[in-house]
Amino acid sequence: MESIFKKETAQNYIDRIHQLTPQTQPQWGKMNVAQMLAHCQMPIKTATGELVPKINPIVKLLFGKTAKKQLVNDPEFKRNLPTFSEAKIVDQRIFEQERTKLVETIEAFQQKGPAGLTKNAHPFFGEMTIGDWDLLQVKHLDHHLRQFGV
Repeated sequence: MESIFKKETAQNYIDRIHQLTPQTQPQWGKMNVAQMLAHCQMPIKTATGELVPKINPIVKLLFGKTAKKQLVNDPEFKRNLPTFSEAKIVDQRIFEQERTKLVETIEAFQQKGPAGLTKNAHPFFGEMTIGDWDLLQVKHLDHHLRQFGV
């Protein structure tokens, strides 16, 4: 299994990110490439506790555990899944800045390893193991890089 905590895996994602250009077009979805790069930072920041999304408690109660099971068990994320409001990037972003920030975010996440994870439950999915946090980062990054053909 891939692990974003492994240097080789993190580097693989960084290499894929460096294949993107400001002109790279999505194969699905509404975000442009710079918005996607900004968006991909948010789940990592959630995993470290740097970002704590505001989640509707009723939606969490009704869908949180089921959604977590589906995301963890499915081989890859489905297209056009909903996301939390802080990760909805609709304003224009500068490609180079967002690419640099995402690469730095991945590198820091990998270097800190499991010790860098938040001790709090995920705001939507609830309790998470180290493996859950890791798997969600890998699947999320892969999903969006495939969205942009890399």
